[in-house]
This record gives sequence, structure tokens and C-alpha cells, in this order.
Amino acid sequence: MMRNRQLTMPWAALALALGAALAVTATGLPAQAAEAAARTGTAPAAGAAATPSPQPKLTNLAHLDFLLDDDPLLPGVAGHTTYRVAEEPVARAPWVYADRQSDGTFHRVGGGPITDAARGWYAQGAYDADDISRAAVVYLRDWKQNGTATSRTSAYQLLRSLTYLQTADGPNAGNVVLWQQHDGTLNPSAIPKELPDPSDSAESFWLARTVWALGEGYAGFRTADPAFASFLADRMDLALAALGRQSLAQYPQTQVANGVTVPGWLIVGSAGATAEAVLGLSAYAAARPSDTAARTALANYSAGIAKLQSGGIGQWPFGALLPEANSPTFWHAWAGMEPAALTAAATVLGDSSLQRAATTDLAQFTAQLLATGGPDNGWTPTPADRTQIAYGVDSRLEGLVAASDATGATGLAALAGAQGAWYFGANRAGTPAYDPATGVCVDGIAADGTVNRNCGAESVIHTQLSMLALDAHPAIARAATALTRTTATVGLTVAEAETGTTTGPATVVTPPSAWTGSANWSGGAYLQAGNGSTVTIALPAGHPAARILPIADLGPGGSGTTNWTASVGRFTLPLGRTDNVRPGAQGIAPSPVFLLPQTLPVPVPAQATSVTARVSGTARLDALLVQPVVSHLGLAGSTSLDVYVNATRLPVPQKLDAAGPVTVTRYDSTGHQVGRAQTVGSRGIVLVQPGGFTTVSPR
Repeated sequence: MMRNRQLTMPWAALALALGAALAVTATGLPAQAAEAAARTGTAPAAGAAATPSPQPKLTNLAHLDFLLDDDPLLPGVAGHTTYRVAEEPVARAPWVYADRQSDGTFHRVGGGPITDAARGWYAQGAYDADDISRAAVVYLRDWKQNGTATSRTSAYQLLRSLTYLQTADGPNAGNVVLWQQHDGTLNPSAIPKELPDPSDSAESFWLARTVWALGEGYAGFRTADPAFASFLADRMDLALAALGRQSLAQYPQTQVANGVTVPGWLIVGSAGATAEAVLGLSAYAAARPSDTAARTALANYSAGIAKLQSGGIGQWPFGALLPEANSPTFWHAWAGMEPAALTAAATVLGDSSLQRAATTDLAQFTAQLLATGGPDNGWTPTPADRTQIAYGVDSRLEGLVAASDATGATGLAALAGAQGAWYFGANRAGTPAYDPATGVCVDGIAADGTVNRNCGAESVIHTQLSMLALDAHPAIARAATALTRTTATVGLTVAEAETGTTTGPATVVTPPSAWTGSANWSGGAYLQAGNGSTVTIALPAGHPAARILPIADLGPGGSGTTNWTASVGRFTLPLGRTDNVRPGAQGIAPSPVFLLPQTLPVPVPAQATSVTARVSGTARLDALLVQPVVSHLGLAGSTSLDVYVNATRLPVPQKLDAAGPVTVTRYDSTGHQVGRAQTVGSRGIVLVQPGGFTTVSPR
């Protein structure tokens, strides 16, 4: 029997071989669909000669209007007042949740169980500052974009309600109470307690969102109602003073998380929270350029967000802006407004470095995210929480649209259309997540396609923010509404180390919890591997040519390195080596466990069946991330769109298997078009740019 032979092919030759293999074995383009898009009046396919028919308006605030209720502003509450409180003792606020009834109607409910039936009090409250602030942004944008008089009124009343929740004096001045009962009573301490407690005792997500609403509110009312705008400016000053005592006071100090240097001046240590404040500060600084305090806060916070960009082409997390300073191995979709915020800040500040950070996230990471199935709630670092909600979808969509506008990167607009299609059926459930006729959305779609048919405030707010963005960009809206189903998601997959075949001192360990405090043990277990041990891990069946990213705990306790090879028929292909430990202080990280994917320099061909690790020292091996050299997103409906994403720094050929001639457009790693769009035959070969992507659509 022939012994396995070591392949010693150099990288350049290997790349050419892989490219040739890809050109032969690439996933085919789905056949062009002929189905009509229901309700949305979609335009003809891209490239059609006919002038597109007018795109029906997607924004519909009816359900958000339904959630709004009278908000009594109780007089004499220490530290709490608002604009014209004596003349207008009632404002407006949205109920937190809306439960769908069996007849299709909705029932408005508050947060948590009712704790006082006589007064109708909830354990948390009926309204919260998070939703009041973001609802105000929706109405402000609708008023600005569509001139809707009722939206101006709702924005005004929501801002009055929000500023009533802001503490106006005392040691917590500028901070914000989160919860309020239906009768107007403030609830500074929810049940169970939330941090900070009381909710205005420190800065918070809801303070950041208050800044968002105040900034866009000031810009909206600056000329329409100068007296009210002046009041909002005073409240912005109050908020900035609070932030100045707290996170901004830490600028420019840094901290360490699992050996990684991170900014120490983000709001609650979160780029997600800080990004929402930056959106407000950008609008405010643009409308009031003489306010140097606001402009300085904008610059400092934006710089902090940009410092959390990590990875790059083929390196986890592929250029993403990570959301939490205390975890270099955790990305989540919710509160993911960082790219949109940095784009807004870059425009106001004239800082191109901020735009580069936003564009890298959108053109590289977001493209990979879409090809893997869309904005999952959490990559920790494997795609672990695969539930998807409107918050995550909207964050990606708004970032793509804003950056495309700012940079002229038309590839980002193409990705925006693909992302927006989630609302119209191109999701795991294969069903619309939004009805433009009623303004009703869903509260989320689980990994198995189960749909949560409730439609609460956060969901409808972010859905309507997306619809406003789509309505302002008719071409993107036509693409999104025409793509109503998903035909392919060939992206990241996971192979568990603990399922492998072992030799030597190696045992499976199942910790009490998969969650470490900043990451997840993939599959809830790992392999404790001693010196000289091996583990052979089967690769997913039918995988394409792929980059391999082993995940091991690089925290204290490991030693040495691990060598990796792949089995390719009778051959053994050396892939490279990874560390078993990475020196560095735990710092602010919640756990010493540091589950960082490391990319092996040599990819595996599609013919590889398994990967083998040989441990020198000791290692805690968790899993393998398998990243296709070229990932693929396929969408269809009344038209079709395929996106091919290159995970390498080399151009890669891709063979198509289309139903007919197609239009091919190439984009670089910033989303800018490379050359002219081309017509390619049904069995043509296209090129995917290094770190970029290629779109394929009907001719």
C-alpha cells in the first residue's frame, strides 16, 4: 500500500492550482426565476431597457403609530421636567412590546409581568428610553424625508417624553431613567435589577440613544421651531456633561482585553452604544458647527470605535468593527450601527480614516456575513446565535447605504439590496418579515426558520428605519423587493475538534457552560490535547476550496504550537502552524479563555476530506472555521442576484453554470467597481477580486 506523500507545492503554484480547481468545481449560478414579487410592485430586472415603474412607498408607520400612547408627565418629580411641561402635561411614548393575537391583531404590553394589577404596573415598565429615543429618530427622518406633518408632531412629543426621563439636576444630571409605567410613574429600578441601578446612576445604552435622538432632533427643529431646538441643545449639553464625567473623562486611555489593546473611553465599553451616540453627535455637529464640545466628543468617540476594527482578508473577523471592548472574540449584529456612525462622522469631521474603517467592515466582513446566511445575532467566534432580528438587518443596511452614498462604492449598494431582501422573504424562513401594506414586521427569525410573529417597538423601529433608507434609494429598493428567496449560502461552516479521531493524551472536556463571558466553546465542549497527541477532524461534506481557521484557547495554560495537515486523496498537504498560547494580560476581559481563530496560510482544495492536528506542548482545541476561498450568496425572485466573495489576497476565477448569458460586475475590497460590467455566457468564467466580490445578475 502506498504511503502518504507530503505535498510541497509553493504558495503561488498552489494558488494557481486552487484557482483552476475552483473554475471547474464552483457552485453554479441558480436558474433565473420567473415568479412575480407580491405586493411590492418590483421593477424589471437590472439591465432591462424599459424604464422602471415607480417604486411603491415601503415606509408605513401605522403599526408604530399603534404602539404610541399618551405619556403623562407627572409634575413635581424631583429632577425631572421637560419642555412646556405646565402647558402640555401629556407627551407620547411607544409601548415596548406588541403580542400577536390569534386573529392577527396585536395587544400592547409592557416589560416583564404585572406586579401591581390595581395600577397596571409592570416589573420593568410600559415605556422605555431606548424605544422612545429611537422612535423619535424614525419620525424625525420621516418628517425630513417625506414632509409628514403628523411625524413632526410625534417626533416633538417623543422628544418631550424622552427629556422628561433625563435627570436634570443632582449628581446624576444628564443620565437617563430607563423605565416608565403607563401612568407616568418612573421606575428607576426594574425587576429584576438592571445595570446601572438605579438606571440613571451611570451612563448607559439609553443615554447613548438619548444623544442620538437629541442630535437628530436639534437638526430637525433648528429652523422649524428654534425655541424647542434651543431646549434640545440645552439637554444635549446636559448629556455631554454627563458623558464628560464618565467615559469621555477616560480619553485617551487604553485598556487590555486578553492581551489586545482597546480604547478605554467608549460608552459602557461598547462600540455599539457609542455608535448610536455618534449618529446623534454627527447630526448635531453638522447643524451646530460652533459647538466645539460636541465636535470633540464626536471625534474622540469615533476614534474609539475605529480602534476596535479587527482581522482582515481571510483573518477573523474579516475586518469587522467589534462591538465590545472587553472581548476580541465576540461580534454581534444588534447594536451594530458602527459602520453607519463612522460614515456620518467621517463626513462631518472630514476624516477619511473613519470612512476606511467603515468601508472595510462593509465590503469585506459584511459581504462574508451575507454569504454565511446574514446578520446572525452572534459570532462568538463561530456563528453561534443564528437568530436574526430587524435590529441587525437594519444596522447592516443603513451602513451599506450610507457608505455607498459617501464613497460612490456601488458594490455596497448592491450588497444593500441583498441585505434589504431579508424583509421581503430572502431569509431562513422563506417568508416576508415585513408587510408594507400594514407596517407590521416580525420580532425575529430563528436559526431553524421559526418566525416570531410578535412585532414590538424595537423591531418596528428598525424595520421602518430600513424602509426609510430604501425609499430614499429607489434602485436599492427595487433590488430588495425583487429578491424574495435565498437559493445559496455557501459561507463559513464549523467542524468540532471534540468529534475528531485522536491518538495520544487527548480527552474531551465539557465545561459547565459553553459561554465563557466573552465567547462560546463551540458545540459546548473542547479537546484537551497533550504533547504528541493528534486529532483528525472530518471536513464538512461537499465543501469547496477553503481557508482553515483553527480555534484554540490561547489563554494561560497552553504551551507550544500545533502543526496542521490535510488529507487529499493519498496525499498529505501541510497547511501551517498555530499557537497554543498567546502571552498577554486578561485585563478587562471577563474570562482568561481566549478563543481566537488563527488562519492557516495554505488553503485546502475541495478534494480534502479531513484535517489533522499534531500538538507540540499542550492545547485546548475547540473547532475549525472552514471559510470558502470563494463564498457564495444566491438570491432569486422576479430577478436573481449572486454574490461571490473572495477570502484571499489573490484574484480567483469562478466558473458559472447559469441559465443564460448574465451580467457580471467586479468590485474590489472597498466595494468600488473594477472595470466595466461584462456579459458572460452561461458557462463562462468570472474573476473575483482579491478581498472583494463579484455580482452576477440577469443580462
